[in-house]
Amino acid sequence: MNRHFKTTLLAGISAMSVTFGYSVAAHAADPAADPAPETTSELETLIVTARGKPRTVLDSAVPVDSFSEADLKSAAFTDTNDILKTLVPSYTLAREPISDGATFIRPASLRGLPTDKTLFMVNSKRRHRSALVSIGGTGAQAPDAATIPASALKNVVVTRDGAGAQYGSDAIAGVIDFQLKDSPSGGSLTAQYGQFYLGDGEDVLVTGNLGLPLGDSGFINGTFEYTSQNQVNRGKQYCNVGIPNQSAGFCVTSYAAANPSYGALIKDYVQKWGQPDAEALRGVVNAGYDISDTMTIYGFANYSKSSAVEYFNYRPPVSNAVNATPIRQQDGSIFLFSSIFPAGFTPMFGGDITDYSVTGGLKGKMGELQYDFSGRYGNDKLVYTLWDTVNPSMGPASPKSFYVGALISTETAANADFAYDFAMAGFNTPVTLNFGAEYREEGYEIEPGDVPSYAAGTYAVPNPYGFCNTTTRTPTAAGLALPVTAGLNCANYLSTTADGFAGIDPTYNALAVGSNGAPGSPPAYSGKLTRDSYAGYAEASANITEAWFFDVAVRGEHFSDFGSTWNGKVATQYQITDGFGVRGSIGTGFRAPTPGQLFTTNVSTRVENGAIIASGLFPAANPVAQFMGAKELKPEKSLNIAAGFTASLMDGLSLTVDAYSIEIKDQFYATTPITVTPVIRAALIAASVPGADTIGQVQFFQNAFDSTTSGVDVVATYRANWSNGQSTSFTASGNYNKFKIDKVFSANFFDAEGVHDFENAAPRWRSVVSASHEIGKFKAVARANIYGPYKNQFSVGNPIVQKWDPEVFVDTEFSYAATDNYTIAIGARNLFANYPDVDKTGESATNGRLYRSDAIVDWQGGFWYMKMSATF
Repeated sequence: MNRHFKTTLLAGISAMSVTFGYSVAAHAADPAADPAPETTSELETLIVTARGKPRTVLDSAVPVDSFSEADLKSAAFTDTNDILKTLVPSYTLAREPISDGATFIRPASLRGLPTDKTLFMVNSKRRHRSALVSIGGTGAQAPDAATIPASALKNVVVTRDGAGAQYGSDAIAGVIDFQLKDSPSGGSLTAQYGQFYLGDGEDVLVTGNLGLPLGDSGFINGTFEYTSQNQVNRGKQYCNVGIPNQSAGFCVTSYAAANPSYGALIKDYVQKWGQPDAEALRGVVNAGYDISDTMTIYGFANYSKSSAVEYFNYRPPVSNAVNATPIRQQDGSIFLFSSIFPAGFTPMFGGDITDYSVTGGLKGKMGELQYDFSGRYGNDKLVYTLWDTVNPSMGPASPKSFYVGALISTETAANADFAYDFAMAGFNTPVTLNFGAEYREEGYEIEPGDVPSYAAGTYAVPNPYGFCNTTTRTPTAAGLALPVTAGLNCANYLSTTADGFAGIDPTYNALAVGSNGAPGSPPAYSGKLTRDSYAGYAEASANITEAWFFDVAVRGEHFSDFGSTWNGKVATQYQITDGFGVRGSIGTGFRAPTPGQLFTTNVSTRVENGAIIASGLFPAANPVAQFMGAKELKPEKSLNIAAGFTASLMDGLSLTVDAYSIEIKDQFYATTPITVTPVIRAALIAASVPGADTIGQVQFFQNAFDSTTSGVDVVATYRANWSNGQSTSFTASGNYNKFKIDKVFSANFFDAEGVHDFENAAPRWRSVVSASHEIGKFKAVARANIYGPYKNQFSVGNPIVQKWDPEVFVDTEFSYAATDNYTIAIGARNLFANYPDVDKTGESATNGRLYRSDAIVDWQGGFWYMKMSATF
């Protein structure tokens, strides 16, 4: 069957199943039979949006998703990020296997906007950021949801609306609030094992939760989680022959056939594309104690330790700057790194992440005034190591493993929040006034690597031993002292034949500085940057009439490095009938560049339009960036407008539809890579940049353009309770997004390819359709994840575009409650092992890669798992 026809058919079946389910459920339920026990739907669950009084999803003034513990468990994933992707269509996630730190902390998006434009909270307190600053594109530095075990969560509330006026920086796309379990008794233990259909990527999960009483009026609830994932490979053997921008190319298979000695050394894929080896141990504790009827002390903390390993790009034994460049040693002999790496080498990059936080507070009530005083501290450290590589400039004396350095992000904050209800003439309900203040200090630190990771070794410069006079091109005394057999030819100083000789004498060759693949951070580009901010806010909400709810908020904030900003928001909801309501909001927001984005310097090996090249990323204030026209960064500013309706169409069936427009001024982005010219190289050398002689392109962060993101969110839910005690729940949700760049500030910094891919590289729409059916002790869950079309352009000079059709991925799980306490389940994600189209333009088809590894559409294949759970 044609794959695209199969995809379309599956999408149609999924849609018809939901429609059929609605119809059958509506007509088959026997009204005369004994009614099933009442259940509370997600849309009826009381939630808190912003800081107002609890409201349900249907009468909220802004679109909100509320996911219970059962919803989280129904996802066929264990990673909190993947669970959010499964449940929220507008939340997307990429798997980037060779992308430096983005392999370890995966980039996510809400409503098509980068992760750092969504505010993450735990128990309604702001979550600290990860240490990773993405080195390309959006340069996002955001919290890592994966550090919070899903088994520690009581529920998750996703507010899909700007909330800068309530919470400050970052809340442009929305707010995700992780609510921790707070039960004083009971517990659970779950073990899961699975692997991909192709036999790789073994995945193990062991997690447990325990609630205990704390005295007579308190609780302490703890969760631990251990996960282990093995490497996945969805590429082919390394082969770059015939790929655009690869002038020569190297193919492992053909070279091995022509060179049996090399072939005998190749036992596996020299470079793998897919999920990396990873392991993590995480824990969360949540506690509270009622000091009196009107005062509670609370606290929660987390600790996460994870590590992962990724493959860097393979260095063939020939046609490679490291292995194929001869150098002349002190005794005159010739040395090639291919003598150490006869099969070539693939640098292995390791990332170890330690994340911890602690939050404590005191809350209560004095008369009509409610108060909440809290303080928190968060720390995220990302340590880089590199092995199976060398610092070429050190020659044969180079070590083969390196400590590249570490990135550390910290955040300290103190908050005072108050709420007061008072009656006001003309309002149907008391007015709830929320107000408060916040102090926050943010820090970012770059720790230097070990000296060999960045040192300029002996062979960083030509003619290191002075064998040749560089003016006369004749041997010096040191050169004359070499044996004739050394073959020194000082007259052969050019790599062309212009000097009368083919090739070049090895004494004139220079090799790259720093650990090959990821040079370490030198002391000159290490250090710490901090900033602080002060903020105050006020928000008032009430029902003007029984049917009309109104909310208004304002916030002022002052940053030590950016000055002051004011933001406001108005939101309203009007219930026209009992089953139909309309709502809307308008508000401004902002996102201040983080200390990490202001400070990060990175040199790495990247693939740019099919070519492997050393790329340097520098702060906007760096002399190199300033030399090329960089300007100091300033905050992004946003305007968020939304309108929608909520409807209860029939008993058990609810629908919400919300349209939105998010305008962002001065959007933050990495510049289009700028080719290094001799003048730029001189600036790099003058700035003492490691490997300046070999860096081929330079980038820096800028306020690059103005953009508008517009779209629609749709969520429909239905639950049917059957006469025989069975029940079926349906959810159909979807998100449509359109991206538009309104103004580019400099075509030199953001070219036409960047504009095209920003507007088209993400699927235009995404939908999740799920059904859950319970038959006594049996439960079946089926979910279809549907991705819309997307496309990508190769380059400005070669503007060919590849288009991808819609894709459908089906997840299923069948569980059996063997007893009241024990449950077993089997399941599969991507049941039909669907894959998107392979890369056809060559932009990404390098080094054995088949699929666009930066796409949010999954390309790992089918995965099965089995799970056992116990509750007590």
